[in-house]
Amino acid sequence: MEAQATAKYIRVSPRKALLVARNVNGQPVEQAMDILKFTPNKAAGIIYKVMRSALANAEQAGSDVGSLRVKQVVVNEGPTMKRFMPRSQGRANTILKRTSHITVILAAN
Repeated sequence: MEAQATAKYIRVSPRKALLVARNVNGQPVEQAMDILKFTPNKAAGIIYKVMRSALANAEQAGSDVGSLRVKQVVVNEGPTMKRFMPRSQGRANTILKRTSHITVILAAN
């Protein structure tokens, strides 16, 4: 039995979110949530919320919550917002505000 949850268009860089996601892949859900709770990153808080949602989806589907493991945390790149910063002598630099799509998949042992 698998359960999953997805958060789209999250304002965190996929590169930074992937660093956090690698820490919890393959862990039991309880241990993964503890790791995320004490990781001081913006991405950790977002992945924690998505994991809670996937856990609620698993509970709603009737699976045993205590035996679940994090099968996979997928971080894909979303659309990039392009902004411009004025610079000297009439120039402008591009600022790329990246977004992520985060999917958490939980599976029974």
